Amino acid sequence: MVTNITNFGRSGLSDWLVQRVSAIILALYTLFIVAYLLLNPGLDYATWSGLFAQTWVRIFSLLAFVSIAAHAWIGLWTVTTDYLKPTGLRVGIQTIIILAIFVFLVWGIQILWGA
Repeated sequence: MVTNITNFGRSGLSDWLVQRVSAIILALYTLFIVAYLLLNPGLDYATWSGLFAQTWVRIFSLLAFVSIAAHAWIGLWTVTTDYLKPTGLRVGIQTIIILAIFVFLVWGIQILWGA
């Protein structure tokens, strides 16, 4: 049986809900970006930069970044708890995963909101 050492008190229902909500947000963001690319065939840097200069696009992108981080963490937590039985190995791998997700999230925020 897997211990709840990395579960942080979450329930299966909350994990399921976060997965579904984050998947919807990511699907909407993907549709938005694909539609924008299709509607702007002569896309140049100025147009792309103008899009991301808008606050609502930055907020939507930030929401997508947070969604992908949450989605990835829950998915990888599930996989590691299912397939890595030794507690020390599982916790070590999960620590590396959460640190990588955190670094990528902070990096994405810095790119999005940085100068």
